[in-house]
Amino acid sequence: MSKRPNNAKTLQRRHFLAGAAGTLLTPLAVAQTASAALRVSPSQTLGPFYPRNASERPAETDADLLRVEGDRVLTKGLPIYLTGRVLDRRGQPLTNIAVEIWQCDANAVYHHPAGGAETERDPNFQGYGVARTDTAGAFHFRTIKPIAYPGRTPHIHVRVQAPGASAFATQLYLADDPGNRRDFLFSRMSADEQAALTLRFEPTTAAGAAHALARATQQIARADLVIA
Repeated sequence: MSKRPNNAKTLQRRHFLAGAAGTLLTPLAVAQTASAALRVSPSQTLGPFYPRNASERPAETDADLLRVEGDRVLTKGLPIYLTGRVLDRRGQPLTNIAVEIWQCDANAVYHHPAGGAETERDPNFQGYGVARTDTAGAFHFRTIKPIAYPGRTPHIHVRVQAPGASAFATQLYLADDPGNRRDFLFSRMSADEQAALTLRFEPTTAAGAAHALARATQQIARADLVIA
């Protein structure tokens, strides 16, 4: 695989331009309007590799981003089960909400025209998927543990679209990854904001995950997203 150039400055500029009025993060303080209210999850920009139309998306866009034959995973990378809930500020689950995720593959290539060399893209990794929340507000994905690429610490992008509301976007990070302190987005957050977007993993078998998308995965992580 050819060495991917360090595009940190380009990414910083694109993230800045994509943010509303140049704002990268939504302060948590604005969500704490009542003692019983949950804090809204920190928002971040979509980033330059969000597939905005069908031509930029993979042929399949379901919640299973891996190619698996039986229990044999063909996709490169560490297979994980990512689950969580979408809640409102009162802690009520939001049902039938579209949740999108996207990330680079184990070769550090996104499924996007500008996301790296297509010849190096893992053909067995979907790169982007959509799930809908159930009656408990839960979503489920099978994907890979995110990796770093030049200019960014490991992360998974998330976008949530509730009917009649503005889309919410953020990124999920790995706990204690050495790249976090150098990352231009992660390092700008407060400790509370960082904690809200940090994934912590445990073995799938130990977690007792029964969902179908947990099959053939090695680790599980959970993330609750609170949107206004």
